[in-house]
Amino acid sequence: MLRRPRFAFAVLRTAAVFAALTAAPANAQTSRADRIAAMDSIAESPLVEGRVAGLAVIVVQGADTLLMKAYGEADVEWGVPMTEDAVFEIGSVTKQFTAAAILKLRDKGKLDLDAELTDYLPDYPTQGHRIPVRRLLDHTSGIQGVTEMEAFRTIRGQELPRDSLVTLFAGAPFLFPPGEALIYNNSAYILLGHIIEKVSGMSYEEYIEEELFAELGMSRSSYCSNSEVVKRRAHGYQWTPNGLVRRPYASHIWPFSAGSLCSTIGDLTRWLQALHGGRVLPDASYQDMITPVPLNDGTPVRYAMGLSVAPDVGGRSVISHGGGTSGFVSDTRYYPEHDVTVVMLVNTAGNLSPTALSMEMMDVLLPRVPFETGRFTGDTGALVGTYAGASRDGELVFTVAATNGGLRAGPEGGQSAPLAWSDGWTFRVGPVQIVTFERDGGEGPATVMRIDGGGSHYVLRRQRD
Repeated sequence: MLRRPRFAFAVLRTAAVFAALTAAPANAQTSRADRIAAMDSIAESPLVEGRVAGLAVIVVQGADTLLMKAYGEADVEWGVPMTEDAVFEIGSVTKQFTAAAILKLRDKGKLDLDAELTDYLPDYPTQGHRIPVRRLLDHTSGIQGVTEMEAFRTIRGQELPRDSLVTLFAGAPFLFPPGEALIYNNSAYILLGHIIEKVSGMSYEEYIEEELFAELGMSRSSYCSNSEVVKRRAHGYQWTPNGLVRRPYASHIWPFSAGSLCSTIGDLTRWLQALHGGRVLPDASYQDMITPVPLNDGTPVRYAMGLSVAPDVGGRSVISHGGGTSGFVSDTRYYPEHDVTVVMLVNTAGNLSPTALSMEMMDVLLPRVPFETGRFTGDTGALVGTYAGASRDGELVFTVAATNGGLRAGPEGGQSAPLAWSDGWTFRVGPVQIVTFERDGGEGPATVMRIDGGGSHYVLRRQRD
Protein backbone atom coordinates (compact mmCIF):
# COMPACT_ATOMS: atom_id res chain seq x y z
CA MET A 1 0.00 0.00 0.00
CA LEU A 2 1.04 3.58 -0.56
CA ARG A 3 2.37 4.98 2.72
CA ARG A 4 1.32 8.57 3.26
CA PRO A 5 4.01 11.07 4.34
CA ARG A 6 3.83 12.35 7.89
CA PHE A 7 6.27 15.21 7.43
CA ALA A 8 7.93 16.82 4.45
CA PHE A 9 10.10 19.75 3.47
CA ALA A 10 9.08 19.69 -0.17
CA VAL A 11 5.81 19.94 -2.05
CA LEU A 12 6.86 17.67 -4.91
CA ARG A 13 4.68 14.73 -3.87
CA THR A 14 3.54 11.44 -5.40
CA ALA A 15 -0.06 12.65 -5.19
CA ALA A 16 0.82 15.40 -7.65
CA VAL A 17 1.87 12.97 -10.37
CA PHE A 18 -1.62 12.78 -11.84
CA ALA A 19 -3.04 16.14 -10.73
CA ALA A 20 -4.78 17.99 -13.55
CA LEU A 21 -5.15 21.78 -13.39
CA THR A 22 -7.07 23.84 -15.90
CA ALA A 23 -7.56 27.58 -16.23
CA ALA A 24 -8.37 30.17 -18.84
CA PRO A 25 -5.43 31.31 -21.00
CA ALA A 26 -3.98 34.78 -20.67
CA ASN A 27 -5.80 37.42 -22.66
CA ALA A 28 -3.30 39.48 -24.61
CA GLN A 29 -5.89 42.26 -24.98
CA THR A 30 -6.31 42.96 -21.28
CA SER A 31 -4.52 45.97 -19.86
CA ARG A 32 -1.60 45.85 -17.44
CA ALA A 33 -3.84 47.23 -14.71
CA ASP A 34 -6.48 44.56 -15.35
CA ARG A 35 -3.91 41.78 -15.22
CA ILE A 36 -2.47 43.10 -11.95
CA ALA A 37 -5.96 43.40 -10.47
CA ALA A 38 -6.75 39.82 -11.49
CA MET A 39 -3.54 38.47 -9.96
CA ASP A 40 -4.16 40.47 -6.80
CA SER A 41 -7.63 38.96 -6.49
CA ILE A 42 -6.27 35.44 -6.97
CA ALA A 43 -3.58 35.96 -4.32
CA GLU A 44 -6.15 37.29 -1.87
CA SER A 45 -8.65 34.45 -2.40
CA PRO A 46 -7.21 32.05 0.24
CA LEU A 47 -7.65 34.80 2.85
CA VAL A 48 -11.23 35.41 1.80
CA GLU A 49 -11.89 31.67 2.04
CA GLY A 50 -10.24 31.43 5.47
CA ARG A 51 -7.67 28.87 4.32
CA VAL A 52 -4.49 30.62 5.47
CA ALA A 53 -3.27 33.10 8.05
CA GLY A 54 -1.26 35.12 5.56
CA LEU A 55 1.00 35.18 2.54
CA ALA A 56 3.33 37.43 0.57
CA VAL A 57 3.62 37.44 -3.22
CA ILE A 58 5.83 39.09 -5.80
CA VAL A 59 5.58 38.95 -9.61
CA VAL A 60 8.27 40.69 -11.67
CA GLN A 61 8.52 40.80 -15.45
CA GLY A 62 11.84 42.15 -16.65
CA ALA A 63 12.38 45.33 -14.63
CA ASP A 64 8.65 45.79 -14.01
CA THR A 65 7.35 44.77 -10.57
CA LEU A 66 3.74 43.92 -11.36
CA LEU A 67 2.73 42.79 -7.90
CA MET A 68 4.47 42.92 -4.53
CA LYS A 69 2.00 42.60 -1.73
CA ALA A 70 1.36 41.01 1.65
CA TYR A 71 -1.99 39.57 2.69
CA GLY A 72 -3.50 38.51 5.99
CA GLU A 73 -1.62 38.23 9.25
CA ALA A 74 1.90 37.37 10.34
CA ASP A 75 0.66 36.72 13.88
CA VAL A 76 -2.97 35.69 14.26
CA GLU A 77 -3.00 35.82 18.08
CA TRP A 78 -1.96 39.47 18.15
CA GLY A 79 -3.59 40.43 14.87
CA VAL A 80 -0.27 41.60 13.40
CA PRO A 81 -0.63 42.29 9.66
CA MET A 82 1.66 40.53 7.21
CA THR A 83 4.29 42.80 5.66
CA GLU A 84 6.07 42.64 2.32
CA ASP A 85 9.40 42.07 4.07
CA ALA A 86 8.13 39.40 6.47
CA VAL A 87 10.55 36.52 7.06
CA PHE A 88 9.26 33.03 6.26
CA GLU A 89 10.71 29.56 6.50
CA ILE A 90 11.25 28.53 2.87
CA GLY A 91 11.66 24.76 3.26
CA SER A 92 13.07 22.96 0.22
CA VAL A 93 13.65 26.19 -1.67
CA THR A 94 16.84 25.87 0.43
CA LYS A 95 18.05 23.15 -1.94
CA GLN A 96 18.95 25.53 -4.77
CA PHE A 97 21.22 27.45 -2.37
CA THR A 98 22.88 24.20 -1.32
CA ALA A 99 23.37 23.19 -4.96
CA ALA A 100 24.86 26.58 -5.84
CA ALA A 101 27.21 26.31 -2.86
CA ILE A 102 28.42 22.89 -4.07
CA LEU A 103 29.07 24.27 -7.56
CA LYS A 104 30.98 27.25 -6.17
CA LEU A 105 33.20 24.87 -4.23
CA ARG A 106 33.65 22.76 -7.36
CA ASP A 107 34.69 25.88 -9.27
CA LYS A 108 37.28 26.61 -6.59
CA GLY A 109 38.75 23.14 -7.10
CA LYS A 110 37.68 21.89 -3.66
CA LEU A 111 35.48 19.03 -4.83
CA ASP A 112 34.64 16.92 -7.85
CA LEU A 113 31.03 16.17 -8.77
CA ASP A 114 32.06 12.79 -10.17
CA ALA A 115 34.02 11.81 -7.07
CA GLU A 116 32.44 9.33 -4.71
CA LEU A 117 30.56 10.44 -1.64
CA THR A 118 33.07 8.58 0.53
CA ASP A 119 35.91 10.75 -0.78
CA TYR A 120 34.42 13.48 1.42
CA LEU A 121 32.48 11.51 4.03
CA PRO A 122 34.63 8.36 4.35
CA ASP A 123 32.57 6.82 7.15
CA TYR A 124 29.29 6.82 5.25
CA PRO A 125 28.14 3.21 4.62
CA THR A 126 27.39 3.00 0.88
CA GLN A 127 26.34 -0.66 1.14
CA GLY A 128 28.46 -1.57 -1.86
CA HIS A 129 27.12 1.20 -4.09
CA ARG A 130 29.15 3.86 -5.87
CA ILE A 131 27.53 7.25 -5.22
CA PRO A 132 28.96 10.17 -7.21
CA VAL A 133 28.34 13.57 -5.59
CA ARG A 134 26.23 14.67 -8.56
CA ARG A 135 23.77 11.86 -7.80
CA LEU A 136 23.06 13.55 -4.47
CA LEU A 137 22.13 16.79 -6.23
CA ASP A 138 19.38 15.35 -8.46
CA HIS A 139 17.77 12.78 -6.14
CA THR A 140 19.08 9.81 -8.12
CA SER A 141 21.32 8.41 -5.34
CA GLY A 142 18.83 5.77 -4.21
CA ILE A 143 19.36 6.76 -0.56
CA GLN A 144 16.18 6.48 1.48
CA GLY A 145 14.54 9.76 2.46
CA VAL A 146 14.84 10.32 6.19
CA THR A 147 11.70 12.44 6.50
CA GLU A 148 9.64 9.50 5.25
CA MET A 149 11.06 7.13 7.87
CA GLU A 150 8.94 6.17 10.87
CA ALA A 151 11.92 6.66 13.20
CA PHE A 152 12.18 10.32 12.20
CA ARG A 153 8.95 11.06 14.05
CA THR A 154 10.61 10.21 17.35
CA ILE A 155 13.47 12.69 17.02
CA ARG A 156 12.21 15.60 14.92
CA GLY A 157 11.18 17.60 17.99
CA GLN A 158 14.35 16.82 19.94
CA GLU A 159 17.60 18.76 20.15
CA LEU A 160 20.24 16.16 19.32
CA PRO A 161 23.59 16.27 17.51
CA ARG A 162 23.04 16.71 13.79
CA ASP A 163 24.97 13.51 13.07
CA SER A 164 22.08 11.64 14.69
CA LEU A 165 20.03 12.24 11.57
CA VAL A 166 22.68 10.76 9.27
CA THR A 167 22.91 7.72 11.53
CA LEU A 168 19.16 7.30 11.20
CA PHE A 169 19.10 6.91 7.42
CA ALA A 170 22.62 5.66 6.70
CA GLY A 171 21.77 2.04 7.49
CA ALA A 172 18.44 2.00 5.65
CA PRO A 173 18.26 -0.13 2.49
CA PHE A 174 18.69 1.76 -0.79
CA LEU A 175 15.47 2.32 -2.73
CA PHE A 176 17.31 1.58 -6.00
CA PRO A 177 20.91 1.46 -7.26
CA PRO A 178 22.31 4.98 -7.80
CA GLY A 179 21.34 6.44 -11.16
CA GLU A 180 18.50 4.06 -11.97
CA ALA A 181 15.52 6.22 -10.90
CA LEU A 182 14.75 9.61 -9.37
CA ILE A 183 13.02 9.67 -5.99
CA TYR A 184 13.04 13.02 -4.22
CA ASN A 185 14.68 12.76 -0.81
CA ASN A 186 16.04 15.08 1.86
CA SER A 187 18.77 12.69 3.01
CA ALA A 188 21.00 13.43 0.01
CA TYR A 189 20.82 17.18 0.57
CA ILE A 190 21.63 16.73 4.24
CA LEU A 191 24.78 14.86 3.15
CA LEU A 192 25.59 17.73 0.77
CA GLY A 193 25.51 20.09 3.74
CA HIS A 194 28.05 17.94 5.53
CA ILE A 195 30.24 17.89 2.40
CA ILE A 196 30.10 21.71 2.23
CA GLU A 197 31.27 21.88 5.84
CA LYS A 198 34.03 19.32 5.27
CA VAL A 199 35.60 20.92 2.20
CA SER A 200 35.04 24.59 3.09
CA GLY A 201 36.16 24.38 6.71
CA MET A 202 33.10 26.47 7.64
CA SER A 203 29.69 25.63 9.03
CA TYR A 204 26.94 25.36 6.43
CA GLU A 205 25.28 28.40 7.95
CA GLU A 206 28.44 30.48 7.69
CA TYR A 207 29.19 29.41 4.15
CA ILE A 208 25.74 30.26 2.83
CA GLU A 209 25.75 33.58 4.68
CA GLU A 210 29.18 34.68 3.44
CA GLU A 211 29.27 33.23 -0.07
CA LEU A 212 25.65 33.81 -1.12
CA PHE A 213 23.57 36.03 1.13
CA ALA A 214 26.22 38.67 1.84
CA GLU A 215 27.47 38.71 -1.73
CA LEU A 216 23.97 39.44 -3.04
CA GLY A 217 22.85 41.81 -0.30
CA MET A 218 20.19 39.39 0.99
CA SER A 219 20.12 41.03 4.41
CA ARG A 220 16.78 39.51 5.44
CA SER A 221 17.86 35.92 4.76
CA SER A 222 19.50 33.53 7.19
CA TYR A 223 19.63 30.03 8.56
CA CYS A 224 16.39 29.74 10.55
CA SER A 225 16.62 30.00 14.33
CA ASN A 226 14.07 29.27 17.03
CA SER A 227 15.84 31.48 19.57
CA GLU A 228 17.10 34.48 17.61
CA VAL A 229 14.97 37.63 17.63
CA VAL A 230 14.02 38.32 14.00
CA LYS A 231 12.12 41.48 13.16
CA ARG A 232 8.91 40.95 11.21
CA ARG A 233 9.15 37.15 11.37
CA ALA A 234 5.93 35.45 10.27
CA HIS A 235 4.62 32.80 12.66
CA GLY A 236 3.59 29.44 11.24
CA TYR A 237 0.13 27.88 11.42
CA GLN A 238 -1.59 24.65 10.46
CA TRP A 239 -5.00 24.53 8.82
CA THR A 240 -7.57 22.15 10.31
CA PRO A 241 -11.27 21.66 9.52
CA ASN A 242 -11.96 23.49 12.78
CA GLY A 243 -9.76 26.48 11.94
CA LEU A 244 -6.11 27.45 12.25
CA VAL A 245 -3.86 26.15 15.01
CA ARG A 246 -0.29 27.04 15.86
CA ARG A 247 2.25 24.83 14.18
CA PRO A 248 4.00 22.24 16.36
CA TYR A 249 7.54 22.87 17.50
CA ALA A 250 10.08 22.34 14.72
CA SER A 251 13.81 22.03 15.33
CA HIS A 252 16.05 23.53 12.68
CA ILE A 253 18.78 21.05 13.47
CA TRP A 254 17.00 18.57 11.20
CA PRO A 255 16.05 20.14 7.85
CA PHE A 256 19.59 21.58 7.70
CA SER A 257 20.85 22.01 4.12
CA ALA A 258 17.69 20.39 2.75
CA GLY A 259 15.26 22.94 4.16
CA SER A 260 16.30 25.22 7.02
CA LEU A 261 16.74 28.63 5.39
CA CYS A 262 14.53 31.64 6.04
CA SER A 263 13.94 34.52 3.64
CA THR A 264 11.53 37.11 2.21
CA ILE A 265 9.86 37.60 -1.15
CA GLY A 266 12.22 40.50 -1.85
CA ASP A 267 15.40 38.61 -1.04
CA LEU A 268 14.29 35.55 -3.00
CA THR A 269 13.53 37.71 -6.01
CA ARG A 270 17.01 39.19 -5.72
CA TRP A 271 18.36 35.63 -5.57
CA LEU A 272 16.43 34.33 -8.58
CA GLN A 273 17.32 37.31 -10.74
CA ALA A 274 20.98 37.01 -9.77
CA LEU A 275 21.10 33.23 -10.27
CA HIS A 276 19.38 33.29 -13.66
CA GLY A 277 21.10 36.52 -14.62
CA GLY A 278 24.62 35.09 -14.37
CA ARG A 279 25.67 36.83 -11.15
CA VAL A 280 25.97 33.78 -8.90
CA LEU A 281 27.79 31.22 -11.05
CA PRO A 282 29.84 31.27 -14.25
CA ASP A 283 27.76 30.31 -17.27
CA ALA A 284 29.18 26.79 -17.50
CA SER A 285 28.32 26.08 -13.87
CA TYR A 286 24.89 27.66 -14.22
CA GLN A 287 24.22 25.39 -17.19
CA ASP A 288 25.28 22.42 -15.04
CA MET A 289 22.81 23.55 -12.37
CA ILE A 290 19.81 23.71 -14.72
CA THR A 291 20.65 20.76 -17.00
CA PRO A 292 19.43 17.35 -15.79
CA VAL A 293 21.80 14.39 -16.09
CA PRO A 294 20.21 11.29 -17.67
CA LEU A 295 19.83 8.08 -15.71
CA ASN A 296 22.38 5.32 -16.16
CA ASP A 297 20.50 3.86 -19.13
CA GLY A 298 20.26 7.23 -20.87
CA THR A 299 16.65 7.95 -19.85
CA PRO A 300 16.19 11.72 -19.53
CA VAL A 301 14.87 13.30 -16.32
CA ARG A 302 13.68 16.81 -15.56
CA TYR A 303 15.18 17.62 -12.18
CA ALA A 304 18.63 19.19 -12.29
CA MET A 305 20.49 20.49 -9.21
CA GLY A 306 18.07 21.80 -6.61
CA LEU A 307 15.74 22.91 -9.40
CA SER A 308 12.99 21.37 -11.52
CA VAL A 309 13.02 22.17 -15.24
CA ALA A 310 9.70 20.52 -16.11
CA PRO A 311 7.08 22.80 -17.74
CA ASP A 312 4.23 24.16 -15.64
CA VAL A 313 0.63 23.01 -16.05
CA GLY A 314 0.18 25.64 -18.74
CA GLY A 315 2.97 24.05 -20.77
CA ARG A 316 5.25 27.05 -20.21
CA SER A 317 9.00 26.59 -19.76
CA VAL A 318 9.91 27.28 -16.14
CA ILE A 319 12.73 26.66 -13.67
CA SER A 320 11.14 26.18 -10.29
CA HIS A 321 11.06 24.71 -6.82
CA GLY A 322 8.64 24.66 -3.92
CA GLY A 323 9.03 23.94 -0.26
CA GLY A 324 7.21 23.17 2.93
CA THR A 325 8.00 22.92 6.62
CA SER A 326 5.77 22.71 9.65
CA GLY A 327 3.49 25.74 9.27
CA PHE A 328 4.95 27.15 6.04
CA VAL A 329 4.74 26.48 2.29
CA SER A 330 6.55 28.25 -0.53
CA ASP A 331 6.93 28.44 -4.30
CA THR A 332 9.64 30.04 -6.45
CA ARG A 333 9.73 30.08 -10.25
CA TYR A 334 11.50 31.75 -13.14
CA TYR A 335 10.14 31.78 -16.70
CA PRO A 336 13.19 32.29 -18.94
CA GLU A 337 11.24 32.86 -22.16
CA HIS A 338 9.28 35.71 -20.59
CA ASP A 339 11.81 36.90 -17.95
CA VAL A 340 9.16 36.51 -15.25
CA THR A 341 10.02 35.86 -11.60
CA VAL A 342 7.38 34.66 -9.15
CA VAL A 343 7.77 34.08 -5.40
CA MET A 344 4.96 33.09 -3.06
CA LEU A 345 5.46 32.51 0.67
CA VAL A 346 2.63 31.32 2.94
CA ASN A 347 2.60 30.98 6.73
CA THR A 348 0.00 28.21 6.83
CA ALA A 349 0.33 24.55 5.85
CA GLY A 350 -2.36 22.02 5.15
CA ASN A 351 -4.90 23.59 2.81
CA LEU A 352 -3.14 25.57 0.09
CA SER A 353 -0.75 24.72 -2.71
CA PRO A 354 1.21 27.90 -3.50
CA THR A 355 2.17 26.26 -6.79
CA ALA A 356 -1.48 25.94 -7.81
CA LEU A 357 -2.12 29.55 -6.78
CA SER A 358 0.91 30.70 -8.77
CA MET A 359 -0.44 28.82 -11.80
CA GLU A 360 -3.74 30.69 -11.59
CA MET A 361 -1.81 33.95 -11.56
CA MET A 362 0.40 32.94 -14.48
CA ASP A 363 -2.64 32.05 -16.55
CA VAL A 364 -3.59 35.71 -16.25
CA LEU A 365 -0.14 36.95 -17.21
CA LEU A 366 1.32 34.44 -19.69
CA PRO A 367 -0.22 32.50 -22.57
CA ARG A 368 -0.57 28.75 -22.27
CA VAL A 369 1.29 26.53 -24.72
CA PRO A 370 -1.13 24.34 -26.71
CA PHE A 371 -1.09 20.76 -25.48
CA GLU A 372 -1.26 18.49 -28.51
CA THR A 373 -1.96 14.77 -28.33
CA GLY A 374 -3.05 12.05 -30.73
CA ARG A 375 -4.93 8.80 -30.59
CA PHE A 376 -3.02 5.65 -29.71
CA THR A 377 -3.53 3.08 -32.46
CA GLY A 378 -1.31 0.38 -31.00
CA ASP A 379 -2.22 -2.64 -28.91
CA THR A 380 -3.72 -1.29 -25.67
CA GLY A 381 -3.82 -4.85 -24.35
CA ALA A 382 -0.03 -4.89 -24.23
CA LEU A 383 -0.11 -2.03 -21.72
CA VAL A 384 -3.04 -3.00 -19.52
CA GLY A 385 -2.04 -4.38 -16.15
CA THR A 386 -0.68 -3.61 -12.69
CA TYR A 387 2.77 -2.11 -12.15
CA ALA A 388 4.62 -1.52 -8.88
CA GLY A 389 7.85 0.01 -7.65
CA ALA A 390 9.48 2.33 -5.16
CA SER A 391 8.29 5.91 -4.68
CA ARG A 392 8.97 8.61 -2.13
CA ASP A 393 6.02 7.51 -0.01
CA GLY A 394 6.66 3.77 -0.12
CA GLU A 395 5.63 1.17 -2.66
CA LEU A 396 3.60 2.68 -5.48
CA VAL A 397 1.09 0.43 -7.26
CA PHE A 398 -0.47 1.65 -10.53
CA THR A 399 -3.20 0.03 -12.58
CA VAL A 400 -3.57 0.65 -16.31
CA ALA A 401 -6.97 -0.14 -17.81
CA ALA A 402 -8.49 0.08 -21.29
CA THR A 403 -11.62 2.21 -21.63
CA ASN A 404 -13.56 3.47 -24.64
CA GLY A 405 -10.70 2.71 -26.98
CA GLY A 406 -8.19 4.54 -24.80
CA LEU A 407 -6.27 4.04 -21.56
CA ARG A 408 -6.63 5.22 -18.00
CA ALA A 409 -4.13 4.84 -15.18
CA GLY A 410 -4.11 5.57 -11.50
CA PRO A 411 -2.58 4.62 -8.15
CA GLU A 412 -4.06 1.87 -6.04
CA GLY A 413 -6.89 3.32 -4.01
CA GLY A 414 -6.76 6.65 -5.86
CA GLN A 415 -8.30 8.33 -8.86
CA SER A 416 -7.33 7.35 -12.39
CA ALA A 417 -6.71 9.73 -15.27
CA PRO A 418 -6.79 9.31 -19.05
CA LEU A 419 -3.47 8.73 -20.78
CA ALA A 420 -3.11 11.00 -23.81
CA TRP A 421 -0.89 9.48 -26.48
CA SER A 422 2.22 11.49 -27.31
CA ASP A 423 4.60 9.33 -29.36
CA GLY A 424 5.55 5.68 -29.61
CA TRP A 425 4.90 4.16 -26.20
CA THR A 426 4.85 7.53 -24.46
CA PHE A 427 1.73 9.14 -23.02
CA ARG A 428 0.96 12.28 -21.02
CA VAL A 429 -1.34 13.35 -18.24
CA GLY A 430 -1.51 17.07 -18.94
CA PRO A 431 1.56 19.07 -20.00
CA VAL A 432 3.71 17.98 -17.03
CA GLN A 433 3.40 14.26 -16.35
CA ILE A 434 4.97 11.77 -18.79
CA VAL A 435 4.22 8.04 -18.76
CA THR A 436 6.38 5.71 -20.85
CA PHE A 437 6.03 1.95 -21.31
CA GLU A 438 8.84 -0.42 -22.21
CA ARG A 439 8.61 -3.91 -23.72
CA ASP A 440 11.34 -6.52 -23.69
CA GLY A 441 12.77 -6.60 -27.18
CA GLY A 442 10.00 -4.29 -28.35
CA GLU A 443 7.49 -7.14 -28.34
CA GLY A 444 4.87 -8.64 -26.05
CA PRO A 445 3.28 -7.00 -23.01
CA ALA A 446 4.94 -3.96 -21.47
CA THR A 447 7.23 -4.90 -18.61
CA VAL A 448 8.08 -1.41 -17.30
CA MET A 449 6.03 1.73 -16.69
CA ARG A 450 7.98 4.94 -16.11
CA ILE A 451 6.21 7.88 -14.47
CA ASP A 452 8.05 11.19 -14.82
CA GLY A 453 6.42 13.87 -12.71
CA GLY A 454 9.15 16.47 -13.21
CA GLY A 455 10.51 16.22 -9.68
CA SER A 456 10.44 12.43 -9.76
CA HIS A 457 11.01 9.53 -12.14
CA TYR A 458 9.53 6.30 -10.86
CA VAL A 459 10.30 2.96 -12.48
CA LEU A 460 7.42 0.53 -11.94
CA ARG A 461 7.52 -3.08 -13.09
CA ARG A 462 4.65 -5.25 -14.25
CA GLN A 463 3.21 -7.51 -11.58
CA ARG A 464 2.16 -11.01 -12.50
CA ASP A 465 -1.55 -11.71 -12.26
